[in-house]
This record gives sequence, structure tokens and C-alpha cells, in this order.
Amino acid sequence: MKPSIPRGTRDFGPAEMQKRQYIFNILKNNFQLFGYAPIETPTMENISTLTGKYGEEGDQLIFKVLNSRIHESKDDKKEALKKEFNTSLEKSYNSELLTEKALRYDLTVPFARYVVMNNHALTYPFKRYQIQPVWRADKPQKGRYREFYQCDADVIGSNSLINELELMAMMDKSFAELNIPTLIKFNNRKVLSGIAEILNASEQIIDITVAIDKLDKIGKDGVVKELQEKGISESAIKQLEPLIDLSGSNEEKVAVLKTFLATSDIGKKGIEEIEFLLNNLSTIELKYVSVELDITLARGLNYYTGTIFEAKANAGTFTPSILGGGRYDDLTGIFGLKGLSGVGISFGVDRIYDVMEELNAFPEEISGVSTTKILLANFGEAELMHCLVLVSKLRNKGINAEVYPDVVKKIAKQFEYADKKQIPFVGVVGGNEMTNNTVMLKNMATGTQEEVSFDTLLQRLS
Repeated sequence: MKPSIPRGTRDFGPAEMQKRQYIFNILKNNFQLFGYAPIETPTMENISTLTGKYGEEGDQLIFKVLNSRIHESKDDKKEALKKEFNTSLEKSYNSELLTEKALRYDLTVPFARYVVMNNHALTYPFKRYQIQPVWRADKPQKGRYREFYQCDADVIGSNSLINELELMAMMDKSFAELNIPTLIKFNNRKVLSGIAEILNASEQIIDITVAIDKLDKIGKDGVVKELQEKGISESAIKQLEPLIDLSGSNEEKVAVLKTFLATSDIGKKGIEEIEFLLNNLSTIELKYVSVELDITLARGLNYYTGTIFEAKANAGTFTPSILGGGRYDDLTGIFGLKGLSGVGISFGVDRIYDVMEELNAFPEEISGVSTTKILLANFGEAELMHCLVLVSKLRNKGINAEVYPDVVKKIAKQFEYADKKQIPFVGVVGGNEMTNNTVMLKNMATGTQEEVSFDTLLQRLS
């Protein structure tokens, strides 16, 4: 049988992993720079933990895990399981008898569950970062995978909008170091709730937000069609259209919103929060990213209640969302711990990787297939054992080094190995070098070579 992997998943070789680690390291360093501490949560969660948190569309994308080891079940449950399997697996797929667990859909809901279970040991505000894969039963396409990594930073236990400003500063620093020109779009779910209130459609807020959030994917006509299909009245859609078409500066958009939401208390609260962020952007000195108020930004996840973020690459032809996030006022309340407000962002590493590839944004020094700085090549058994001593000394000095492990008649084979792995230096050791305690050092890029002492070798490689 020809080997394969599931659709929507990928293998990563050494060259790809070096680039991915480059992204991870930048984000990890910035998370820690801003005071966030690492945690991890299990790959699987109880299905009851995940369902009902992401909206109807999100729930359909959760990967459910079939129960295993039926024979260990109690007799009555075992018989029920057999009956389920013998009828229709598809019809019974949601049965608790068949699936009690699911692969995590994101990192935020598991984080809320973690906070509730560890509440007694946490100091609030609690700031955590998390770098782990998530799974979604989505249709695979460019920039959309069924297994992908998220890099999350969340702070919980604080209502202050200073946290939103800090997260925007973190975005600016991170995207600057990743060399991705970025547009940060933001909005406020209170504004969207206020709009639904003005339209006399508060009970349909989810339908409205899910539809307008698709504006950049399906266009205005597609949004209008979906609103109609969801039963939103024609008069409400007509009222909403000017907001869908809204353009101009951030300040001009706020002015329009103030007029539109003049009779909505929750809408006016959302505007206050938007103005706070806009009025204080200068305090965090954003140097790299652009910031735009986007009234159509909704973020489909049900748990958002305040500020919402989305970042997109602002260069190249491939401009997907590479970050999302927002404020959630009572996500922990679902698990029994009321009154903890949180806010966070999630970097999409897989899309960031794809964007950086298109923009050629990775540094040249990580474009190779090896992290090895020097290969020690040999002419025979005695020279090989001498190389083992040298390579140990190099590693003790923090230099990535390896030794060619086989004795081969042709030294050219060892050079070919170094060339294919893009190792920048080769140190050849023969009888003369062993006697003189030197190495014949060859620069693989220039082709130049010279006999050097060990101390000189260290200087060249450092």
C-alpha cells in the first residue's frame, strides 16, 4: 500500500522546521517579554467542554473521537454500544455512548476550563501563553488546514482596556520581527449588539454577525443573501447596508456609529471602548502595523463580548487572516466560575509561514536544511576517532558540529554530504593535521581553504 497522510495535514522536513521554529521563537520571546507564562492542555477534551462555545458552524467542525475498548464497558453499556454500531454509525455519531471526547478546536476554551480547575493556584490577572496544535474538520485549501498550530496569549481576571493596548503593542513588535507588513482590524461586539438592537433583531445577533463577518469572502451580495436566508427582515437589511458600505478614517466611522447607535446603551458602551483604544494608540507607539476600525468584523466565535481583533498580511497576493482574538467577559462562567473577564489573541503560525514564504521574509541564514555549522571529515579510522575528540570540544563551545561517521575512500563523498545539507564549513583531518593538531578548514560557499589551529577554528566559527 502506498503511504499517505490525511487531507489537511502536512509533514515538515528539516528546512521547513527551521523556519517554523524561527516563528515560534519570535512569538515565544515576545510572549515572555510582555509577562506571559507558558501552559499546555491535553490534545483531547471532554466533548461537553467544547460544544456550544463556537457557534453552530464551529460545532460542526469539531473532530469527535470515537470511544474505544468496548469490551471494558459494563455489560449493559456494552450491549448498548454494540446496538449503536450495528444500526447506523452516522446516525449515532453524536451519541455519548460513541463519543465522549473531541480534539481541541482552539486553545481559548481549554484555557478557560484550565483556569476554573486551577483557580485556587492562580494569581490574577493571570497571563498565559500556549503554543499547541488544534484540529478542525474544515475543507482543506490554501491557508486552511485540518491540523494547525495556534500561538495564544491571554490575560484573564482584568477588565482593563490597557490589556487590549498591550496586545496591540505585542502584535506590532512580533510582526515587525517577522517582517510581515500587517493590517490590524478591530471592532467591538457591543457595537454589533447595539446594531442588532437598533434593527429590532437582538435575538438574531448571531445570524447577523456570522453573515457580515463573511463580507471579504462572499461580498456584499452574498452577505445580503445570507441575511435573507436567516430570516432577517428586508427593512433591517436596508438599515444595515450603509454600515456594510462604511468607509473613511477611523474617526469618521466612529462619528457614523455614534449617530446610528444614539439610542442603544450597549452600542454606546462599545463606542466608548473603541474610542479609548483609538485615543491611546500613541501611548504604545505602534511602528510597523496599521490599525483600522472595521464595522463588519464580527469573529464568529460566540464567546466574544467586547473588543475583537483580526490581522491580515498587508503585502503580497496571499493575504489571509494571520491573527484573531478578542475580549470575553464570562467564558469561565460556563464552567462555574463567574465574573472573570479575559482578552487574548492567537497567531496562526501555519498561515504566517505561508505568507513569509511568499514575501521571502525568512532570513537567509535559516534557509538551509541543516543547523550544523561545521562537518569534520576524515581520511581513515584513526582520523575519525581524532575527529570525535574535536567535535566534542566544538560542541562544548556551543558550536553546532557533526562528524562524518563512516570511513570512505573518497573524501569527495563527505564534501557532497556537506553540500547537500548546506553545511557552511568542512574541517578535514588527515595524518598531517593530527600531528600538527590542526584542521584543514574549507568554506563551502567560497571554496577557499586554509590550515588552522583549534583556537583559530573557534574564531572562524564564532
